[in-house]
Amino acid sequence: MLLLLAAASLLPVSAMAQTSPTNPPIDPKVSQRIDRILKRTPLIDGHNDLPWALRGDFGSKVEGLQSGTDSWKPPLMTDMARLKAGRVGGQFWSVYIDGTTLGDEAIRVTLEQIDTAHRIIDAYPDTLRFARSADEMEAAHKAGRVGSMLGIEGGRQIGGSMAALRRFYDLGARYMTLTHNQTTEWADAGTDEPKYDGLSPFGVEVVKEMNRLGMMVDLSHVAPATMRDAIAASQAPVIFSHSSAAGVNPHPRNVPDDVLRLMPANGGVVMVTWVPSFLSPAQWKWDGEQAAEEARVKTYNRANAAAVTKAMEAWVAANPRPVVGIKEVADHIDYVARVAGHDHVGIGGDLDGIPRTPVGLEGVEAYPRLFAELIRRGWSDANLAKLAGGNVLRALRGAEATAARMKDVPPSMATLNPPKPAN
Repeated sequence: MLLLLAAASLLPVSAMAQTSPTNPPIDPKVSQRIDRILKRTPLIDGHNDLPWALRGDFGSKVEGLQSGTDSWKPPLMTDMARLKAGRVGGQFWSVYIDGTTLGDEAIRVTLEQIDTAHRIIDAYPDTLRFARSADEMEAAHKAGRVGSMLGIEGGRQIGGSMAALRRFYDLGARYMTLTHNQTTEWADAGTDEPKYDGLSPFGVEVVKEMNRLGMMVDLSHVAPATMRDAIAASQAPVIFSHSSAAGVNPHPRNVPDDVLRLMPANGGVVMVTWVPSFLSPAQWKWDGEQAAEEARVKTYNRANAAAVTKAMEAWVAANPRPVVGIKEVADHIDYVARVAGHDHVGIGGDLDGIPRTPVGLEGVEAYPRLFAELIRRGWSDANLAKLAGGNVLRALRGAEATAARMKDVPPSMATLNPPKPAN
């Protein structure tokens, strides 16, 4: 193993992403072109769930992430060697908690996730460098490091407290996703029953306070009405840290065309994700059929887990999972670029937050494969640079400029439950 790793370290970084059976070699001229683009512009992924993956399966330990995590049980999609192989120049590390966690517990678990993210960054200084601004992200890339920022995933993590939001910003959070899968006390999620037809008045105040801080508003996971309300309320560009195009697959986690058309005026960025069911209508349909079959089988085998497992294995054998690959990711990127414009598309893989990836994109080493496909489709170097990181850096600078304009605005003291006036 050590000899193999040593040999791999002598290869050009883009070559390491070409060696698995699902990643046949990229043409050397194409590989050199990708290297030139990603040397000038950092490739910034909008969403990686490594901190939560480590919490769930490995006790939040950060040791052993240098290389070889594909052999871990369960395997990880991210390690330091693979980040370098994938030419990653910047990463938003997702600070996620389950959307059913509430109140003070949500704040505590979020702090634990922030601690894990900081420990990852501190443990690998030869690969990662903490960044608090767009300038620091670019400086890290120029120094040969992966600029590392945090993104809070789910508005319930602030526990209804503007003070918690402000302190999370101080700890390095540079975006917050307004919901996860559940509608919060102030914002409708895309995968839950709506309560507010978008944002409540407190939700509008959250967006304004994020603007004041310089924290980007992330609209992945939210309902279309919430997207529209947040864009209307925000003075800064918004992002979708890991979503795809509803015009290709009308999954509720994807962005509808009318919202894509709002991106040029707002300056926002839709960072296309690699979740197979968001990408492929066939995969989304298959997932529903599998869930229905599993529910049916469990009805007749309530006390026999082994029988459920055997029946589901037989069902999958008779109903193979649809193949979703690099093509489907590129289709969504092309679509967003066509509807919103090349200035408003990015990449948000959701790696280590999903059980499987598209074929050929099994980990953070695989970004060059996606760029090779887009080159095959005729993408220019300038537009590939925008996709890689130029667009999200512009959006981040827009958030920073908005905060500078609002420097004299006092911190918000809005609360979910305003105190009743005294008699």
